[in-house]
Amino acid sequence: MLQLLARNFLGKTPPWYKYTVLGFLILNPLIFFLVSPFVAGWLVLLEFIFILALALQCYPVPAGGLLAIEAAVIGIAKPESIYNEIVANLPTVLLLIFMVAGIYYLKDVLSLIFTKLFLKFRKKWQVSLVFCVVSACTAAFLDALTLLAVLIAVCFNFFAVYHRAAGAYADDPKNQTNNELDEFRGFLRNLIMHSAVGTALGGTLTLVGEPQNLMIGTKMGWSFVEFFEHCGIIAVPVALGGFILCPLLEIFRVPGFGHQLSVRARQLIVNDYEKKARELAGQGVYKYVLQGVVALLLLLALGFHVAEVGLIGLAVIVILSAFTGMTKEHDFAEAFNNAMPFVTLIVIFFAILAVVHDQHLVTPIIRWVLSFEGQMQLLVLYVVNGVMSMVSDSVFVASVFITEMDKLYKAGVFSLDWYQNLATVVNMGTNIPSLGTPNGTAGFLFLLTSALAPLIKLSYFQMLKIMIPYFIVLSSIGGFMVYFFLR
Repeated sequence: MLQLLARNFLGKTPPWYKYTVLGFLILNPLIFFLVSPFVAGWLVLLEFIFILALALQCYPVPAGGLLAIEAAVIGIAKPESIYNEIVANLPTVLLLIFMVAGIYYLKDVLSLIFTKLFLKFRKKWQVSLVFCVVSACTAAFLDALTLLAVLIAVCFNFFAVYHRAAGAYADDPKNQTNNELDEFRGFLRNLIMHSAVGTALGGTLTLVGEPQNLMIGTKMGWSFVEFFEHCGIIAVPVALGGFILCPLLEIFRVPGFGHQLSVRARQLIVNDYEKKARELAGQGVYKYVLQGVVALLLLLALGFHVAEVGLIGLAVIVILSAFTGMTKEHDFAEAFNNAMPFVTLIVIFFAILAVVHDQHLVTPIIRWVLSFEGQMQLLVLYVVNGVMSMVSDSVFVASVFITEMDKLYKAGVFSLDWYQNLATVVNMGTNIPSLGTPNGTAGFLFLLTSALAPLIKLSYFQMLKIMIPYFIVLSSIGGFMVYFFLR
């Protein structure tokens, strides 16, 4: 039985990974009881980040879940705190369950549209820039996770088209075929990451672009226009910097970029697109028209925020299933395949956030930030928010800091004008530098743990490598604007 237990613990992961996780589970109680709960809290947070970094070795749910359960059992986080974190983030959970699944029902028409856009441009830098800009413009008014779900489906379809036709290369030398496949994977990695950056850039521009935007804007009483007036001075230069940097990375083939789409791979995608275009008759036309109408209604519903995003996604599922004859239980299962593993992971992530909250891990940092004065206080606040968002959750960090700032403002520590500056910096600090790591934003984490990531070999470290130039340039522009132009 012991041999079976050892063999089945974390399945086929490498022995060193199993021993490391087991070491974490042994070490945490010792630190908690013999040193301090505060140190144990930081240790659990760093261990969870380590597990996320090795997501391709083992999906983070088993190992990360064990850390969360242990934290609750020994008292690093209270079960009620974990529950409160989940309740506070219920809109995100609903979004992941229903909107991501709802997008599955629109994948045919969306794939057709993005494929046409993709095939319109032949040069890699042009395709990258178009996807980045279109993603930014869309994410400014819609949800970034929803948009990423669409883009993942599009790239997944590209890979599936290539993979299905692999037999067509049987007469090629084996190495040539493998090299072409590796280059195609690299091309898709670049394309999806440029698009993901676009969603992040667009999300900084408007009140509805990111969850923390709405949260901070609501607390400050800012309207849609007022939010842009306060945050646009930083967000617009950062977005423009991202749009300029995107094609330059491809033109100069910065390490991690420059992978090209081969003529044969492109032709396969063209053939698949033309085949689908020819099938647009009868039932096919009805399906695409119906999906197009529902997609338009989806944009309007999200743009006007008629309901929580997850509930709108549920409405999409209901309408499309009702009018396309989906009447069997198994018809609905496939749509939820991509969403539910990540929903499980994000709930575990909320449990780790409960550790941060219960142990007050960030309280000493906030006190240190406020020890500075003037523009230096704004710059330090920007950097600290960025660093903490890179290792934690940007929405959580924003909620902690804006709550503390609100208490200090009501206590008369600073004026309304300075409070608005601080709120702007908290918002931009959690939006921009958080691009530095995959766990900094929910969208990047969703991409990393999606079904597409292992197919295109997008690991945690690959994502870090690709994001380094974006992180350096965009964070620097943001810091420069905060220090010299935010008055």
